Amino acid sequence: MAYMKEVEGKRVHDPLHEKMAKPRCKLVRGPVIVGAGPSGLAAAACLKQRDVPSLILERADCIASTWQHRAYDRLRLHLPKQFCELPLMKFPKNFPTYPTKEDFVSYLQDYANHFDIQPVFNKTVVSAEFDQICGFWRVTTTGSEKEETEYVCQWLIVATGENAEEVVPQFEGMNQFDGTIAHTSVYKSGEKYSGKSVLVVGCGNSGMEVCLDLCGNNARPSLVVRDSVHVLPQQMLGTSTFGLSMWLLNWLPTRLVDHFLLLMSRLMLGDTARFGLNRPQIGPLELKSKSGKTPVLDVGTLAKIRTGNIKVYKAVKRLTRHAVEFVDGKVENFDAIILATGYKSNVPSWLKESDMFSNKDGLPRKPFPSGWKGEGGLYSVGFTKRGLLGTSLDARKIAEDIEPLWKRSLIDSKKYRTC
Repeated sequence: MAYMKEVEGKRVHDPLHEKMAKPRCKLVRGPVIVGAGPSGLAAAACLKQRDVPSLILERADCIASTWQHRAYDRLRLHLPKQFCELPLMKFPKNFPTYPTKEDFVSYLQDYANHFDIQPVFNKTVVSAEFDQICGFWRVTTTGSEKEETEYVCQWLIVATGENAEEVVPQFEGMNQFDGTIAHTSVYKSGEKYSGKSVLVVGCGNSGMEVCLDLCGNNARPSLVVRDSVHVLPQQMLGTSTFGLSMWLLNWLPTRLVDHFLLLMSRLMLGDTARFGLNRPQIGPLELKSKSGKTPVLDVGTLAKIRTGNIKVYKAVKRLTRHAVEFVDGKVENFDAIILATGYKSNVPSWLKESDMFSNKDGLPRKPFPSGWKGEGGLYSVGFTKRGLLGTSLDARKIAEDIEPLWKRSLIDSKKYRTC
């Protein structure tokens, strides 16, 4: 293609190019997509539907590595399957309403096969920078043998998502604690914690579900609730709480829907503040919209808290050899600590650009729904804080935006060849 020949020509005549170590260079037709999770697959499928080729670079050895390697065994989708489908392909009809981890991975593998998506695995992107001279992106990767490869492309789609790296808080005395400390990314089941006293730090959906799993494996779990949290029943009035909320939002303002959700939650779950789970000042949907903080959808954990099988504590102050001291002065002994403290974006560590993405949190600076497109052919998918529904919206917009540019480049290429 014309633009690829132009890139090579400018590289050859660049005086700095001769002085630098030369990684293997590959010229890419179409966009480079960084990340082979659901977001990257969705973007590639939407592009393929419009006859736009793409190349996915993935640091792991498989698609959806978070789901395959860093998810606990009992994990299910917290929302009904119809709200978690990727563009252009529905879940199989025989899947349960809330698919298991294995179900979802199977769906993603079938999705990749259906659209003939073939990522390049074991390629960690260490740098992606827009070349102002050439007008193209230079994406540098290291492979399993530490070899460097540079990919040159006209469009770059960031699909590494909001959950690329674990968030590991640092507590005073962590190096003195004799028990095990592990992030939920390496937690598979509570079987090895049987008979042990375990502190779970973090009260999101993962922390709540890990506590429930520990109970089922005869452990003695406790839960750290540092901030206020909305806990809602997973089902209301015979349907999913999420689905009901989306339907009500078609007719009512967010605050009225929030009032309804909180009223139903009070009737079904009782006053959660009695158990140390204080609700935020604003409603769950408004909070989600403003901060991205997701309400907890209860799958049985609250009942265990109510009966005392799961104890609730305030924030951690410090650790000692066998115990944890909390900010309210309480001290309790624990055999293990599990950090359900979530994940974060890793984009600032490799993307040499700060206009579209914030260096602070690695998320697009523009709020949803405007954060999907930057300058110079830069796009993002899966950073909406709205789950797979947001991913699907981004993927469709990106493909629609790139298609005419791709077709124009094909026309220019033909003109170049006839000159």
